[in-house]
Amino acid sequence: MKKLLTSPSKMALPEIESGIYQNILKQATDISLNLMAVKVTNHPEDFLGWCFELLDVAKRRINFDLLEDTQLPTVKKLQDLLQNAISYLQLKSLRVAPWPVLMMFIEGNKEALALDEQLALLTHIDALREQKLADMIVEDRLVFTGKYAATHDTSAYPFDCEWFAATKSAKGFHQVLADVPFSFDEALAHIPLEGDVTEAHYQAFIVAYLQAFNGIDDTPTLAPATRLLAMRRPDVFTPVMASKLDTLCMALGVARLSNRDFSRYWDDIVQTIHAMPWFRQSLPATELETTLTRYKALLPCWFYYVDEDTPEQSNYFKALNKPKRTSSGRATSGTKSVRRGKESATVLVDRALDNPDLPAYLQDKRDSIIAEVEKGRSVDETIQLLRTIFG
Repeated sequence: MKKLLTSPSKMALPEIESGIYQNILKQATDISLNLMAVKVTNHPEDFLGWCFELLDVAKRRINFDLLEDTQLPTVKKLQDLLQNAISYLQLKSLRVAPWPVLMMFIEGNKEALALDEQLALLTHIDALREQKLADMIVEDRLVFTGKYAATHDTSAYPFDCEWFAATKSAKGFHQVLADVPFSFDEALAHIPLEGDVTEAHYQAFIVAYLQAFNGIDDTPTLAPATRLLAMRRPDVFTPVMASKLDTLCMALGVARLSNRDFSRYWDDIVQTIHAMPWFRQSLPATELETTLTRYKALLPCWFYYVDEDTPEQSNYFKALNKPKRTSSGRATSGTKSVRRGKESATVLVDRALDNPDLPAYLQDKRDSIIAEVEKGRSVDETIQLLRTIFG
């Protein structure tokens, strides 16, 4: 373990990595006796591999039973620092990595990334992109803007809409979205759906976006705006998260960007990413690669740290694995019915009934299915119940 802890000092790390290492070492020193009890046989010669190895020790191999309660925050801090370091190093690699290297990384980590689920979200967004937010049902509007709700029926929404920069904590943003969604439509109208997007397009969007917050007792922030932009043009705009903005800026080699700095986002994030070799010279060779070129600006989102536990943090995964209803239709402990609006229930049911393989008697029960879905029952659950009764 001592050899592992000290090995980065021999790696000739750049200044930023050296600072990251020193911060990690401070936390490790406070639990050094516990770490020394862990046997280590793998000694990576690169800093990224070293971070992964020490993180595995801190998460899985340290004896938590021997830790004092006062040491647990130190272990958590150590884990967070290592995860941030991994995110930084992986994102930094985008500066020089060619397209095939990106594809190898994404395909090699597709399970931890929950890639199929994330692509299902993007496919759903593709079908919404030409609609106005004001014309969408509430559930679709929240999908586009990145906030999961209990009314997101897993049969109609087989994904967590909070991938690619969740906006659930942006209260002012969601107040505008609920009260005057057309104001965001006016902003998005400045971003063309096809062709080149210029800085003038972006600036016009920002002016309209900021005006949408007039009369709102909350300061508009950059992150939710980038979510709107990224879903409008995922081949141009990269969404940012306030909690990871410092890591992204360090990795891109730009000065720290404030979550209220709309002016620098275009030059420091958008243009910096567009100048990278993989972005300019992508050569799709497989069906997956062809798909990913449509969402090229989103690819950096997949270079933040993930592990095998990440897919289980998805709201979709949690919804799929929550306790089921009893045969009487009552929710078991820990669940509750969430009523939907009539319009939402109708759209969700009609999408399901659009399946030509469903028997005619289910089509005839459309109004009954809508009524049950409006009460909070899922579409699949309702259809299955009717199959049991009438099938």
